[in-house]
Amino acid sequence: MDDQKFQVINCPLLGSLSAQKELAFKGIYSIRDAAAMFDVSVRAIQDRVSSGALQARSLPGHARFLAEDLEDFLKNSVKKNRGDDDR
Repeated sequence: MDDQKFQVINCPLLGSLSAQKELAFKGIYSIRDAAAMFDVSVRAIQDRVSSGALQARSLPGHARFLAEDLEDFLKNSVKKNRGDDDR
């Protein structure tokens, strides 16, 4: 399956974000790639990994993220309104 089909089927949020930022859709991302994708520092990504909010893979050399990991992070990143907990 080519990257475009994979992107649309399995990672629509990541695919959309990649397209908006004019970044290449990849199967594997580095910490720097993820930081660029989310417009944050490398340290911010490392903090999310440390807290467990973002899952990293221990691939040869360095921690890496699969496209599915970043898609899951995006799915779980919906910010709640203050009043949502009171319902």
